[in-house]
Amino acid sequence: MVIYNPKDWFSLIFKFHKSDTFRKLFWVIVAISIYSLIVAYLEIEIWKLEHTNTSVMHSLLGFVLSLLLVFRTNTAYDRWWEGRKQWGALVNSSRNLAIKLSSILINEPQACLKLERLIAIYPAVLKEHLRGKKVNEFPTEFHQPNFIMLKINEEIFDLQRKGKMSSSDVWLIKDELASLADVCGACERIKKTPIPYSYSLFIKKFIFIYVMSLPFGFVGDFGYRVPLLVAFVMYVLASLELLAEEIEDPFGIDTNDLPTDEITETIQANVKEIFQSKI
Repeated sequence: MVIYNPKDWFSLIFKFHKSDTFRKLFWVIVAISIYSLIVAYLEIEIWKLEHTNTSVMHSLLGFVLSLLLVFRTNTAYDRWWEGRKQWGALVNSSRNLAIKLSSILINEPQACLKLERLIAIYPAVLKEHLRGKKVNEFPTEFHQPNFIMLKINEEIFDLQRKGKMSSSDVWLIKDELASLADVCGACERIKKTPIPYSYSLFIKKFIFIYVMSLPFGFVGDFGYRVPLLVAFVMYVLASLELLAEEIEDPFGIDTNDLPTDEITETIQANVKEIFQSKI
């Protein structure tokens, strides 16, 4: 995730980074510009067409397309923000669980060390799970976040059977344990439920057809300047679609994805600090 100063807007105009849409679309924009130039040449020099104003039609289509893209980007951002809220909940639940367990097991340093390790490793395992990877330290045939939760619960109930935790103690931490599993399920829902295929396909086709028709509608008004207009429109529309595609799956390693690596390190540092202060 890129860290920046949103108030320093003027300098941002001149910054380019690896996820900048202009880099990704450069050759597409070049191709569209050449195509527009060819259409302008054919209409002006070869066909010598008498043009009528079609800007009203393109304006109406552009309005409809803008509504679709607004809905598309809002939906993608909602998924990104929902993912951030879930990882925020993971931070809070991990801290609360560590605080409660370290206070309950203040005279059980070995149990604290074991639980500290399991709670701290959970976000790292979840992060890799959401990226489609496995942590080799644990059985790869398992759903690894569930495996860690299983081990945490086994340790807690083993302590209860040994009389080192009471039923009320277990009841006290049940919400935090449930929250860890809930975060995993919510993130999997975001990961495995992309925008419907037909909707995404329709937007891409709409953008393509709209941009390809622009030279025919605006050669009469812009002449040989029409490639500049078409290139700019293509850049704006395609960039919105690319940005939506990038942020709708917020758990990867793209520049605009959630900083799950940093959040994982924060949780691990906090959990270690909490437990170590009691040992």
